[in-house]
Amino acid sequence: MLSNHHVKYVIGLRCKECGSDYPIAPQHVCELCFGPLEVFYDYDAIAAEVSRETIAEGPQTLWRYGTLLPKPSEGVIDIGAGWGKLRPAPRLAAELGLRKLWLKSEAGNPTHSFKDRVVTVALSVARSFGYRVAACASTGNLANAVAAHAAASGMESVVFIPHDLEAGKVAGTVVYGGKVLAVRGSYDEVNRLCAELVAETEDWAFVNVNLRPFYSEGSKTVGFEIAEQLGWRAPDVVVAPVASGSLLTKVAKGFREFQRTGLIDSADVTIHGAQAAGCSPVANAFAAGAEDVQPVKPNTVAKSLAIGDPADGYYVLKEVRENGGRVVAVPEEDVVAGIRLLARTEGLFTETAGGVTVSALESLVREGAIGPDDETVILITGIGLKTLEALGPQEPTALIDADVEAAQAIVTGGVSQ
Repeated sequence: MLSNHHVKYVIGLRCKECGSDYPIAPQHVCELCFGPLEVFYDYDAIAAEVSRETIAEGPQTLWRYGTLLPKPSEGVIDIGAGWGKLRPAPRLAAELGLRKLWLKSEAGNPTHSFKDRVVTVALSVARSFGYRVAACASTGNLANAVAAHAAASGMESVVFIPHDLEAGKVAGTVVYGGKVLAVRGSYDEVNRLCAELVAETEDWAFVNVNLRPFYSEGSKTVGFEIAEQLGWRAPDVVVAPVASGSLLTKVAKGFREFQRTGLIDSADVTIHGAQAAGCSPVANAFAAGAEDVQPVKPNTVAKSLAIGDPADGYYVLKEVRENGGRVVAVPEEDVVAGIRLLARTEGLFTETAGGVTVSALESLVREGAIGPDDETVILITGIGLKTLEALGPQEPTALIDADVEAAQAIVTGGVSQ
């Protein structure tokens, strides 16, 4: 088993509810109150050693932040996750009436979604624990990432997905040669199956079940990168898609950890969550003023966000309420509209989760929750080639002969000369 000696700055695991402490182990639930466990660090020791300069000298991946991650002393599986682009979005900003808008795009990751971040951390730790099989419950992107990282490290992989997943995500998992099991039912049923399998498969590392405390730490590197790429400061606003809710809460944690270790001056960021109306349990709870999230049965085109019983929904509500944010649900018809709006204005083709985020941004601006002078970052967590089905049949503008006059006849009415 991994020990504190091998993870220099990690003290252990700590329950987010009762504060009970546990050693570093593949455990995700508190034995006393059944609250979730989280990796806990020696921040004073980190602050004494880490600096903007030492981070800048690190690799062009998320492991540049290794002092703030549960990084094993050896055997890290690094195939290039993280250090994604933060690019300005002036045309989208102008259309929405914003002065400064940024896109944090995860398209450049090895399997083209932010899930590569959580998997590189989880499987690096898993291999230190001695696990030989990488496993997960997934709505698609996580399956891609687990299969790819397992293949690169020589581990076997077994991933579980809902039976009606998009073809692009299925193909993007099968290609790596591991086992892909489609389960009749929703993601929540897939997740329940995997939770039961944990007790029956000692040598399987379910990254988002028994390895969840380590897995979720990968998400906070999105916050780290935003701050570093903005010149070591936090933005005013972040808009994040919400599935399990872990991404939103960990990005907030990332800003706070940078402040706590002296890397940025302030972590005062308003974070908004985005869900599609067909699966919006957290947005429903926010609108009702409730503290607990009531599960729903997903029925949404945004399959990567189709988690009806989100594990971190309670903590999303707590986070956004403390920082002045909101969780909004966008109508299903606006998901594809958001995809098209981002593509048309910024030349970036996002999957359905990004369409939800863009449409939520539009709604938040319209309602005055985001002001024109708020420096805003939206998280674009995957590429559109994975979710082509959402767009429906696509046809060329016209079918013409190889003839100059035919081409001119089509384009002269819509192209400036």
